[in-house]
Amino acid sequence: MPEIQKEAGKGGKELPSHAKAVIIGGGVVGCSILYHLAKFGWKDVVLLERDELTSGSSWHAAGQIHTISSDPNISRLQSYTIDLYKEIEELSGHSVGLHITGGFYLASNRTWYDYLKRERSKARYMGLHQEFISPAEVAERHPLIDPKHYLAALWDDQDGDLDPSGATYAFAKAAKVLGAQYFTHCPATGTKQRADGSWDVTTPKGVINAEHIVNCGGLWAREVGRMQGINIPVQPMEHHYLITEKIDAVANHPTRLPSGIDYEANIYFRQERQGMLLGTYEPKGTPWKVGGTPWDFGHELLQPDLDRIAERLEMSFERIPAIGQAGIKDIINGPFTFGPDGNPMIGPVPGMRNYWCAVGVMAGFCQGGGVGLTMAEWMIDGEPSIDVWAMDVARFGDWASPDWGTVKSTENYERRFVMTFPNETLPKGRLQKTTALFDRLVAKGARMGQGFGLEHALWFADGPEDAHEEPTFERNRSHDYVAREVQAVREAVGGIEIANFAKHEVKGPDARAWLNKVLAGFVPKPGRLTLTPMLTEKGKLYGDLTVACLSDDHFMLFGSGALQEGHRRWFEKALTGAVEYENVSDDWHGIAVSGPKSRALLERITRDDVSAEGFKFRDLRQIYVGGVPVILNRISFSGELGYEIYCRPQYLLRLAEAIEAAGADLGYRWYGARALMSLRLEKGWGAWGLDFRPDFDAIESGMDAFINWKKDFTGKAASEAARADGAKRRLVTMTIDVDGIDVSGDEAILRDGVAIGYVSSGGYAHHLGRSMAMGYVEVQHADAGAMLEVEILGQMYPAEVQNGPLYDANGANMRS
Repeated sequence: MPEIQKEAGKGGKELPSHAKAVIIGGGVVGCSILYHLAKFGWKDVVLLERDELTSGSSWHAAGQIHTISSDPNISRLQSYTIDLYKEIEELSGHSVGLHITGGFYLASNRTWYDYLKRERSKARYMGLHQEFISPAEVAERHPLIDPKHYLAALWDDQDGDLDPSGATYAFAKAAKVLGAQYFTHCPATGTKQRADGSWDVTTPKGVINAEHIVNCGGLWAREVGRMQGINIPVQPMEHHYLITEKIDAVANHPTRLPSGIDYEANIYFRQERQGMLLGTYEPKGTPWKVGGTPWDFGHELLQPDLDRIAERLEMSFERIPAIGQAGIKDIINGPFTFGPDGNPMIGPVPGMRNYWCAVGVMAGFCQGGGVGLTMAEWMIDGEPSIDVWAMDVARFGDWASPDWGTVKSTENYERRFVMTFPNETLPKGRLQKTTALFDRLVAKGARMGQGFGLEHALWFADGPEDAHEEPTFERNRSHDYVAREVQAVREAVGGIEIANFAKHEVKGPDARAWLNKVLAGFVPKPGRLTLTPMLTEKGKLYGDLTVACLSDDHFMLFGSGALQEGHRRWFEKALTGAVEYENVSDDWHGIAVSGPKSRALLERITRDDVSAEGFKFRDLRQIYVGGVPVILNRISFSGELGYEIYCRPQYLLRLAEAIEAAGADLGYRWYGARALMSLRLEKGWGAWGLDFRPDFDAIESGMDAFINWKKDFTGKAASEAARADGAKRRLVTMTIDVDGIDVSGDEAILRDGVAIGYVSSGGYAHHLGRSMAMGYVEVQHADAGAMLEVEILGQMYPAEVQNGPLYDANGANMRS
């Protein structure tokens, strides 16, 4: 177990009265942010630590480092973190105890083998050094492992381990070399914001005023947040690992043994001196200090309880017999903080000015360097260099209550090494937010998913007892049900609930001028709708929005429900002049009806003229539909004639009843998100968070077609430069010659065996009867007719780049 390190002389140093940024918390994450801010030019930065550095989770971490993560960009940042350790060791003069041994991820059944094939495919286009090795090769590299239990292993030559305390101190000392300061035994006891947006941070050594503060509280993240009335839905969890006595096979091995993860056994392991370290995640997690972390908790461990991990240990002893035969030297049970989905929560906190957080970084020594890099870029440049939505604190809203955070964080802890399939919905923390139609749709056979806390229909079975599916990488039992939903929309009329779309209201005398600056596209006239991208200063996509003009000074923006708090943060930061903004997503629910018979249905439940001439494509009105007041948009993401009908939540049930009754003899059918994603694929339309995200600019994504180049807008200079340079990659639509399985995202796209891009989204196009994918490829391979390959579960399948939409290419159906 790592030794606790102390540095003399810090307690007596005088606290400055001002800093550009104050970081609260001296674990590896806080120290990494301190270092990166100083490295990139902010020298006037201060870190405050309540005890010694590492006095939370950092000091007792297992110290194993690896690159694999569920999100490709997190994997990139983990790779960056590992490469960074040599740099900070050299700059600080402080050893991080780094051992790059390489490591393997072991598959003992077909399911985990398939999972590792997916990871290998991601590694191809990310440039990570991963390759499959046989069980025999595993045993050669690590003679303690019994190879008979395994089918295969994925090897990564960048994996290894380090000294957690050493790494943390190296970050802090490197930051000090660059001009930053840190103060131990100096807790933040209060935070208060001034009228100018700066913060006064109270400590026993005085008050320090900072332009920015960063909550890196770790085990105390919740407590630091509560100083300012912020709820952070993280939960410390108890976690065990053990260290063995000396093992001769380890002591006598000529080189340090590789690290490893065995998914089915739910263990991670590595060499620790002349023995082994073995850790596991209990099948029933134990939340620690649900009510709050005591301020006086420090370099302490919790009482071990090996009975909780006995089953996991038994399996590990079968697979690594030498560990089972060795004596146990130390048993470590220490708390560390998990988030609701296992990923960190970083970035500017929505609704707050100059308040940042970097919490829930449970894999701190894999991710801490990347988190520090990202936070420094964001704070100094205004945006990170890559899309970090998977870590953005804005992916949670106020619905993510403390109780919900504990439930979901515990679930995620328990599932740390448990497979989650692309079609799988997790059971805990459900029904956090529902609409008036929840019970009605479930009674009709809806299989529900959850997005941004809200329950929404994925697909419809024949009834509640039929609404189930088995988790799988292949096509699942919802396939045929989704097909009939697609058929209803293409041939008759279907309806989908749209409460999970975001709605942003902008009004005021300067609203139009402000939107013209914030949005890159055209701002419509009253009664009309337009589609527009929203860009960062560097020209990266930050929104794909439908803008509705209700009047000259009143607008509604519709967009990604998942990104609504991210967009709220973006809009509030940009506010100028006589403009009022509000995220009104929960104030407007609704139903979208689509299909060739959708107009006939609508005519039965409104007195207004909704004929083709009276209500044109991209018109909007505030009228009555189904006897309730609505905003009616003539637009459809399905690619058919269609309408989005938005009403206040209290009217939603009445609206649904009217639609069902009017459509009974027209073939009306409810449909879910999976059918919608199939319908939009046939039109070649990208989806936010998949095909459209801040990793790409408007030129690469094809969204430049919606830009108004004649006006000034945020990101214009960068976009014009990108247009002049020409795109290096393009978003393309492909058909794939495959049966029984479809892409689920992040698969490698290859040409002549070389990775030239990746799949951003895809699935089965039910109306066309084709497997399809969208993805970014190098521009020389983006022409229609180009023959490529897509890797799905380790197999290469022919893929052909298409020339535009495969269904209703000229949009005649939408405009009919």
